[in-house]
Amino acid sequence: MKTFLVPLSPEEETDCLSRLQKGEEEAKNELVLHNMRLVAHVAKKYSGAGEEQEDLISIGTIGLIKAVDSFRPDYGNKFATYAIRCVDNELLMYLRYKRKQRGEVSLFEPIGTDKEGNQIQLVDILEYHDKNVADEVAKEEQIKLVRARMSEVLTGREAFIIRKRYAMDGEQEMTQREIAKELGISRSYVSRIEKRALEKLKKVINK
Repeated sequence: MKTFLVPLSPEEETDCLSRLQKGEEEAKNELVLHNMRLVAHVAKKYSGAGEEQEDLISIGTIGLIKAVDSFRPDYGNKFATYAIRCVDNELLMYLRYKRKQRGEVSLFEPIGTDKEGNQIQLVDILEYHDKNVADEVAKEEQIKLVRARMSEVLTGREAFIIRKRYAMDGEQEMTQREIAKELGISRSYVSRIEKRALEKLKKVINK
């Protein structure tokens, strides 16, 4: 487990930002190193996208560096709020590029909206960790639908991979590499099976 430095106190962050405005390179390094936990936290949101967590953190770090370079105290936002947005944007751009390269099903492509008009994505249905959503009931119903139809539309191996990848058995989610090792097949084969299964489930959800 990779460990990161503790976040800066409000006073330390203010001092760092002040020194950063004066062009101190060390201040930039401090802001980056002490905000790596933030990057890891945002990257975890995309753990179901089929990428290694370390790769996601590396890409997210690019977004953090951009945040440090472009943040201005007069923006009216806290640095952490601004940094989260930059890290999130960097990860989304990376994942969209990867999906375009592979021609994969998009886990983050909207598949509908709830009654308040909020977009619902496939990853929301398969990876239902956040209970503080605008419309829990609607999402819960879709989750029940997916669970009920999995045995009908997926093969045994497809269902196994989806359950493990998105922690649908109540256990910790597994990476494609971990599943490949358990099944004795290649990671790329697991990726192809997962893609096929997600296509089938997306059709069920959109009916």
